[in-house]
Formats: sequence, structure tokens, C-alpha cells
Amino acid sequence: MDLFKILFLVFLVNIGSCFAADPYSFYNFEVSYITASPLGVPQQVIAINGKFPGPTINVTTNENLVVNVRNKLDEGLLLHWSGIQQRRVSWQDGLAGTNCPIPPKWNWTYEFQVKDQIGSFFYFPSLHFQRASGGFGAFIVNPRTIIPVPFSAPDGDITIAIGDWYTRNHTALRKTLDDGKDLGMPDGVLINGKGPYQYNQTLVPDGIDYETITVHPGRTYRIRVSNVGISTSLNFRIQGHNLRLAESEGSYTVQQNYTSLDIHVGQSYSFLVTMDQNASADYYIVASARVVNETIWRRVTGVGILHYTNSKGKAKGQLPPGPQDEFDKTFSMNQARSIRWDVSASGARPNPQGSFKYGSINVTDVYVLRNMPPVMIKGKRRTTLSGVSFQNPSTPIRLADKHKIHGVYKLDFPKRPLTGPPRVGTSIINGTYRGFMEVILQNNDTKMQSYHMSGYAFFVVGMDYGEWTENSRGTYNKWDGIARSTIQVYPGAWSAILISLDNPGAWNLRTENLDSWYLGQETYVRVVNPDENNKTEFGAPDNVLYCGALQKLQK
Repeated sequence: MDLFKILFLVFLVNIGSCFAADPYSFYNFEVSYITASPLGVPQQVIAINGKFPGPTINVTTNENLVVNVRNKLDEGLLLHWSGIQQRRVSWQDGLAGTNCPIPPKWNWTYEFQVKDQIGSFFYFPSLHFQRASGGFGAFIVNPRTIIPVPFSAPDGDITIAIGDWYTRNHTALRKTLDDGKDLGMPDGVLINGKGPYQYNQTLVPDGIDYETITVHPGRTYRIRVSNVGISTSLNFRIQGHNLRLAESEGSYTVQQNYTSLDIHVGQSYSFLVTMDQNASADYYIVASARVVNETIWRRVTGVGILHYTNSKGKAKGQLPPGPQDEFDKTFSMNQARSIRWDVSASGARPNPQGSFKYGSINVTDVYVLRNMPPVMIKGKRRTTLSGVSFQNPSTPIRLADKHKIHGVYKLDFPKRPLTGPPRVGTSIINGTYRGFMEVILQNNDTKMQSYHMSGYAFFVVGMDYGEWTENSRGTYNKWDGIARSTIQVYPGAWSAILISLDNPGAWNLRTENLDSWYLGQETYVRVVNPDENNKTEFGAPDNVLYCGALQKLQK
């Protein structure tokens, strides 16, 4: 046992722990820059323990996770655990509205329980556009052995991170946005931090290191895929193999076979894939750009190799085609609608108000959140939600509450989009503790959007093209809509979600598209139990960092 673990266990003995009955897992993360050439061009990337992508976190439901982070970057750092609900401890969520940054050359230790969750997730650095340079990794939560799983145990578990990529690093991309410009088309797509196999000598230069996944014939593998990219939706497929969808972001799904699936920025899925093809040659693994002009975006394609142990040759020929729906905007949406929650499966899952019948629970608050193309506000190019461009607070929200610092934020986020000129502000939603909130995400931009909500798995109850109206509720799925934390919203369309606000804290609601997020397309939902004697939210950790109005308290 290393010194870090020994000291931490002594710390627990001395102060006690609210999680002490459950086991602990320990990780040490050293976050630093390294030079890599994923697309053949040397560039600065963010590595964890010298690895790009970072190591996989692998824990079991209800385990306590302790991650000691050493920041060796030249700027502040926070790690966000996307999809991990941080029950009662938004202090550990790793976002600008919940935590002060870890300064350069500092250590900081996250400690949280992976309470009542299973599934496939990922982590990433949340500040300063850093995810565009890496720093991400897979986060797996396994079920406890006493809980049955709705499929036979697979023969292996494989994680795949896909995402669009630029050969410019995050500081250069950030400057492009600060200068009021678009990022332009990405330079490619990475699969597990590696560039494409040379399937086409015109599009793919020599010398690119590509991902190879080795499998045994006849076996079935659980393949977990996350889109960790910047802003591009990707279609994922494995040549000649069916993808049997089994789980998404902590919810078991009704199992269906897909030849390919659109995975939008920030989303995670796991598939059961049986290696039932002949081994005359290797097979392509493909992640290609979607909801764009795919002819122009041909270079934005990631290609890896699925290699059977008895394979007789290399993959060759054309890539397996993606969906042929360039002029059919409904195909992808209908595919998304086909993903349903397996309501008969056991295991950790949302349990609003003691019932899985979310469709019969009374809604207490309705918010229509509309995004538009970027606008100019006081000479700066900004993005907005309902006419408000979010400005991160200098002091995290719940820390300001704890120390009674006023003026850090306003509980005035509009329930309907503003009709006047857009504005910049730290405007957040006043959530009703144990309320049931309906949120309509209206995308009036021409680009695909994904939205993420921290602290919860929400129910996806509907999506359609056009403008949402009260009558749209007649199309809602009130029985087996998937419960997840990231949902796509198609251009010129809406998606509707229901959220049971049973987890007190301050929770980020944002676009996952990094460029739009960076320019202000987010807010927070503050959920506080009005009964101060009811200990539903844990206090700030002993190692809490201070900044902003509380900087003087930092030791």
C-alpha cells in the first residue's frame, strides 16, 4: 500500500467517514503535457500518468473513490466525472460553478461515493477548453455481484473513446474563439487517442499510429463507446458485425441490434458484440462525422482495426457505409427514439418519488431552454440559452451560499426565452427540492447540439422537428424513455426531458459542444432542502479550495 493510501486511511480513522461501510478505490493522477502525433503532426496533448487517453477508472456500485490529482499544467485544472451523480456532494463535481480550480503545481484529492449507479461514463478536464487537448478517460461502474444483469456475462470488456480532433492545441483553439471566429472543420477523428488506419492513401498519410483491438473468434465482448470530442456527432460501426445495444450512461436498454449508431458529443453506450465472422481478414472500426455535409467532411473519419486472433490478413477495400440518409433528416432521430429503457431490469437506476412510473408524476416546474446561433454582446461573440450567456461565478455557488456571500449569482433564469436583447450574467435556475422538472431543449441553431445535466439521470420523453408547443406533450413516451445524463437535440428541433430533483446541490446544465459551452451556453440548477436541520446535503470537504470572494481563506 503506498503512502497516499496509508495517510488517507489514517485520516478516515481520525475523522470518521459517512461512507466508511463501503470499500475504497484509490487512484493517483498526474496531469501533464506530453508531445504526441495522433494525426501525424507533433502537438501538445494533455496526458494522465503519461498516458493519452488517461487510465480507465473501474469501480463497483457504492464504492468510494479517492483520486489524488497533481496538476502539472501551466493553468488551473478541474476534472469532471461526466454522468457520475455525486449524490449529496456537488462539491466533487469538478466544474467552475462547483469548485475552485486546482492551481498549477498543486495536489487536490477528490473523494466521492459512486452511489446507486452502474454503467459506462468518462471523465475529462472541464476548464479552459482543455478537453480539446485530451485529459479524458473511461469511467466504468460495475454492478454488485448480488444484482442480476439482463445479459450473460461477456467474455471481455473493451473501452473505446471516439472524438473529433484538431492539430492545434486547446490554447490555440481557445484564442480562435476569443477572436470571434469559428473553429472550422476538425482535422480528423481519434479512436482511443490514435489516428486512422490508412484505408485511403489520399485521405490518410503514411506513418499514422492506429488503434487495433484484438479479439477471439466466437466470443462476445462488451464494447463501451464514448464520444469525448469537441463538437462533432459520430456514427459508430464495426464492419460485418451487429452492435447489440445493452446500456447507455447507467441505464440498461431494451436490447436491439444496430449496424451502426449515431453517438453525439458527451454520450456513452455499451454494446454486446459477438465475433461471429470469418477470419479471412481484419475488420474496420469506423467513427465518421454526422449531421454535416459528409462529402466535404470525409477526412473527419476515425478508423481502427478489429483483429481476430486467427486473422489471415489486413483489412482492405472500402469502409463499411454509414447511414445513407443525406436527404432524410428523420433517420437519425427515429434511431434515437428506438432506444428504450429496460424497465424489467434490476440494478441501480432512477427512482423518483418511490416509483418508476415517471409518466404519472406531477410536473412542478417547466423550463424552455432555447439556443440560437452565436450573437454579439457588448462587442464579444457569445452563445446563449434562452437569451442569457452564462458567466462563471468567481466563487463557486454552494461555497458562496455556505459563507453567505451575496451577489455571486442570481436565481432569475427565465422559464421561457427572453424576448429582449441577449445579456451576459450568472443567472441560474432555482430548482424545487424533490420537485419534478420538465425541460424542453429547443435548438434553433443549424448545428447539432448535445446537452448534459450533472447530478441526475433524466428521462428522455420526446423529440421532434419544429418548435415545441404545449400540444407536443401528446407525443411523449411516458413509460420506457431512457434515463441518461446527455441527450442530443437536432438542428431545428427539440428534445424534452423530465428530472426528479431529489439530489441537493448546484448542478450544471450545459451544451456538451465545447465551443458553444466555452462561449456561454450553460446554466446551473440550484437545489436546496429548505429544512436546514435535514442533513440531505454533505458539507464542504475539509480540503475545499477557496477562490474569488473567499480567496483569503485559502491556506
